[in-house]
Amino acid sequence: MINRVLIRLKVVQIVYAYYKNSGKSLRAAEDEMFFSLSKAYDLYHYLLLLMPGVTNYAADRVSFLSMKVRPTESDKNPNLKFVNNRFVAQLGQIEQLVKFSERSKLNWVDNSDFLRRLLDRIEASDIYKEYMESGVDSYDEDKELWRKLYKAFVFDNEELDELLEEQSLYWNDDKSIVDTFVIKTIKRFEEGDFGNHLLLPEYKDDADKEFACKLFRNAITNAEEYRKLMSESSKNWDMSRLAFMDVVIMQVALAELMTQNDIPLSVTLNEYVEIAKHYSTAKSGSFVNGLLDAITKNLRAAGKINK
Repeated sequence: MINRVLIRLKVVQIVYAYYKNSGKSLRAAEDEMFFSLSKAYDLYHYLLLLMPGVTNYAADRVSFLSMKVRPTESDKNPNLKFVNNRFVAQLGQIEQLVKFSERSKLNWVDNSDFLRRLLDRIEASDIYKEYMESGVDSYDEDKELWRKLYKAFVFDNEELDELLEEQSLYWNDDKSIVDTFVIKTIKRFEEGDFGNHLLLPEYKDDADKEFACKLFRNAITNAEEYRKLMSESSKNWDMSRLAFMDVVIMQVALAELMTQNDIPLSVTLNEYVEIAKHYSTAKSGSFVNGLLDAITKNLRAAGKINK
């Protein structure tokens, strides 16, 4: 699940923190980076558990309404299609998710106010109404419902973002990336399959973990060389006046550009320009793009890279 997009972002954040929090050793900072990445994997599990959390809250609501002093006909004979969703039932039985909840003590029961508001929005939506009235009864429809609901109500949910931030500072910048992996996971599910393989592994392979380690260490140990390249290519700029985050982003970008020969130049440049756009100043994207382009041309001319 932890892909190179997320790794690049985490390396930039930890390199930045390494300089801002002087006194931390390189090893301690590296451990912090891998811990931060592991927290993103925790968030992946936690967001998957949101779907059973909402469904269980809906089931409790149905039960409560049936016990009213004067229940309506719909209270006494509710449409149980949503609460009996087979995809959600399957998700809730995946052993890896069950163990995660037990180990971490993270569940959605303690966030009943959020679940209530989220369920209210879901039940008022056309997605929900069409599902409940479709007349279709299939696993594929159950699964497709939650793909649509997740994209409509979990993506770009400010209340959820605030709730997650309160629970872990490590989750501030992770959710938008992790959301894409939740959607990918929903698509992987097949009826009747309850294996842990339905969930994405923490790392696709050892190469991604090695990429993170190599990128971080090179960004720090070769900092002097990379900043010299920046200075030589920014004749019209005073390096001391640049946004420090821009310097860090370019430092990590150069570490990747000069040590990861298997990654196309365009991929490296695009990734760090996007990080600059989202995590530095308003003008950082264009500035980082321009300076990295100038550095690349100088490196090619000197025969230091052949990308």
